[in-house]
Amino acid sequence: MNARGVAATAVAGLVVALGACTTGGGDGDGGGEAAGGPLTVWVQEDLPDRVAATQEIVDAFTEQSGIEVELVAVAEDQFAQLITSAAAAGDVPDVIGAISLPQVRTLSASDLIDTGAVAEVVEALDPTTFTETALELTRDGDTQLAVPSESWTQLLVYRADLFEAAGLEPPTTYDALLAAARALDSDQVAGFVGATAPGDAFTEQTFEHLALGNGCEMVDGDGQVQLDSEQCVRAFDVYGQLTSQYSVPGAQDVDTTRATYFAGQAAMFVWSSFVLDEMAGLREDAKPSCPECADDPAFLAKNSGVVTAIEGPDGTEAAQFGEITSWTVTAGADSTGARELVEYMMSDGYEPWIAIAPEGKVPVRTGTPEEPERFTEAWATLPVGVDTKAPLTDFYSAEVIDAVAAGPQDLARWGITQGQGDLLGATQGEHPVAQAVSEVAGGGDPAQAAQTAAEAVRSIQESLQ
Repeated sequence: MNARGVAATAVAGLVVALGACTTGGGDGDGGGEAAGGPLTVWVQEDLPDRVAATQEIVDAFTEQSGIEVELVAVAEDQFAQLITSAAAAGDVPDVIGAISLPQVRTLSASDLIDTGAVAEVVEALDPTTFTETALELTRDGDTQLAVPSESWTQLLVYRADLFEAAGLEPPTTYDALLAAARALDSDQVAGFVGATAPGDAFTEQTFEHLALGNGCEMVDGDGQVQLDSEQCVRAFDVYGQLTSQYSVPGAQDVDTTRATYFAGQAAMFVWSSFVLDEMAGLREDAKPSCPECADDPAFLAKNSGVVTAIEGPDGTEAAQFGEITSWTVTAGADSTGARELVEYMMSDGYEPWIAIAPEGKVPVRTGTPEEPERFTEAWATLPVGVDTKAPLTDFYSAEVIDAVAAGPQDLARWGITQGQGDLLGATQGEHPVAQAVSEVAGGGDPAQAAQTAAEAVRSIQESLQ
């Protein structure tokens, strides 16, 4: 997965590329173990420290089970190419870990998942030990496509000290968000900074986070594209106001938004929960640089609040954008060995796995039948950081910790619960929403931008039929 938890860019074109290259069932020749070799496991964790930590976990599995494992670290931006090549060669891995929701759907559309093996793992672990939202988002109807492991959530982070000084309420609604951006915007501090780069998945993720709270969906229950609905037009309008009137100049992306807030030059920004350790000054290559941070590297952590779901006037329930990363067993794998590995990663190996980066690995398996809160309680005490490690509780209030921990409960994603996960995966490659966001950030008409995005998604939807 991406170094700081940005959701995986969809595997554009993977459906066509893989469709003719694989076979179903549990006795094919795709996996290493099925061909007589070790169990081949791909994980999208390619930072050296994370690879080393994962290797320790799979080594412990080998010692316990006797099953040899070949661990392959795959960079997020290379996943599509590598899995396509592997499928063409008839050498797909047995297990894939840390894959995003769009990737799960795309692999499923290509008949690359042994859904029977996945279902057996979930049943063995007990479905009641998972959050229902996580199971729902990794299902296609009644078919379980992956074993949900952990989540990260998108957060609106705000300067609580500036809000308090100005007598402002936390930015939990569209009105409060706009009012705060307007009140706090100055020559020294932008009222808000959010992603606007047109060809960037992070831009779409940031907008989707805002849009979900207003009832803006990509499609409705019948699969009809809804990006030009009143709810979505209002969301584009609000985001356009925030980024065109109260932000900093130029296209903004995952790096610039963080840098602006870390420099003390923004009152609010949107990022994933992976930012929490960095904001506490625990990572040397991404340290806060605000004037107060020179004396106290954790100044921003101590003076920031988070909002997980932003309510719009047209919304009916709290919802927030986030990602669930999962384990899945591929079609053609040695299903017995693969099932054992995934079960281990979700039980004995689970705490060491989420300990790799707790700020972005919030457990969606809360515990065991005997200890229902075991993993959630352990998560709250795990140290975070890279160059320096300490628990999040050393820097953040109980309200912030509770909000992050509860994030998976209200997590939502466009298209998936409406049965349009394949469409979500396909749109990620063309970025129609990110392009629309860029238009409104440049002062474009929200209704026209919404219509253009809707038409582009309808065209993509037709191409999938």
